[in-house]
Amino acid sequence: MNFNLDLDGRRALVTGGTKGVGAAIVQTLHHAGVRIVTTARHQPQRPTPGVHYIAGDVATAKGCAMVAEEALRYLGGIDILVNVAGGSSAPGGGFSKINDDIWQSEIDLNLMSAVRLDRALLPAMIEQGSGVVIHVTSIQRELPLPESTTAYAAAKAALSTYSKSLSKEVTPKGVRVVRVSPGWVETEAAVALAERLAVNAGTDYEGGKKIIMNALGGVPLGRPAKPAEVADLVAFLVSPRASAITGTEYVIDGGTVPTA
Repeated sequence: MNFNLDLDGRRALVTGGTKGVGAAIVQTLHHAGVRIVTTARHQPQRPTPGVHYIAGDVATAKGCAMVAEEALRYLGGIDILVNVAGGSSAPGGGFSKINDDIWQSEIDLNLMSAVRLDRALLPAMIEQGSGVVIHVTSIQRELPLPESTTAYAAAKAALSTYSKSLSKEVTPKGVRVVRVSPGWVETEAAVALAERLAVNAGTDYEGGKKIIMNALGGVPLGRPAKPAEVADLVAFLVSPRASAITGTEYVIDGGTVPTA
């Protein structure tokens, strides 16, 4: 049976849409008939025909304002906002290596980008009485890696809490807010990391992946998630098929986070 998500003609902004999970979400929604505007710091080398790209830095207030204005202008309104942009550039070495500037940078990218874009775009959704906001969080809000991602994990935890509060406020006004919490995903950056670890350990790529899985405390599924698998989950959650789902968080981590 063909499972139609009824997304044809919907209007969406996806941040961080040129690489990894963001690029997969753009492709999946585009194939489902969604009109897409996406953004990243730089234009992609091989843009997808029919997708409108905005070069902008959503880690800044000015960048968020520009992206929101251009998205509304191009789309004529908005039905779906997927806040994917995030990541960490903090150095290793634990808490003492994270100065105020690094803390602010991690918060601006992983929390404030979503806060600012929500603030700019939610009024249009509320006015039309419908819309969906997806916040991509991380299992690191529960399983932080103290060697290198303390600030990132804290920002994602804040994003999750903010998202829950936002859902309580805007769901009665017709706008659903849902979190998607990936574990380790086999993105371009993850492949490069596994390859570096493999070289250092004198093993192959599969051995490098095992090193990462061991560092995470094990992945019962035995492999990372694929970007397309995360994208499929997002596509369902933004569709009318998920119209009763709001205010909750969907973990896609191959069983990494232990649960009771």
